[in-house]
Amino acid sequence: MQTRVRASTEEDVAEIAGIYGHYVHTSTATFELEPPSAEEMARRRFKILALGLPYLVAEQDRKIIGYAYAGQYRPRPGYQFTVEDSVYVAPERLRKGIGNSLLEALIGQCEQGPWRQMIAVIGDTANTSSVRLHERYGFRSVGALQSVGWKFNRWVDSVLMQRALGSGNLLPAKDLPAEL
Repeated sequence: MQTRVRASTEEDVAEIAGIYGHYVHTSTATFELEPPSAEEMARRRFKILALGLPYLVAEQDRKIIGYAYAGQYRPRPGYQFTVEDSVYVAPERLRKGIGNSLLEALIGQCEQGPWRQMIAVIGDTANTSSVRLHERYGFRSVGALQSVGWKFNRWVDSVLMQRALGSGNLLPAKDLPAEL
């Protein structure tokens, strides 16, 4: 089965919301407690795209089987060259290379823009598959925030990982485009 990674469209949002809803209900990959509606997911997608950031989907046989996007790491201007990635794969398609395809494409698109650092905030230190995925693409662990989330009646950590994009911090910000 051929996997195609492409830019998301508005028509993909319901399937994206379905994938995300699964993780809200079953995992600590996200600290949300109630799945957002498709309308809310559409609003979030629009906000990402309005910033010029990529929002991708993976599809097989015209079915969305995963998605990934880069969001603003923090809203303050000093962080404008840093993005945070998110990658979610349909549960029945895990361990089939979908996350790899999505993360590789996401990194590639971000490297074409002005962004120079990518941060992964991974819910739960036990989420080793996400940690390994990010390690395969050059992310290094920069720490863990202990007990910062509460889900499923327990405290949950967040793992922080980081990788350079393009020239990383080799260029001063004055040499980078400031159009974010």
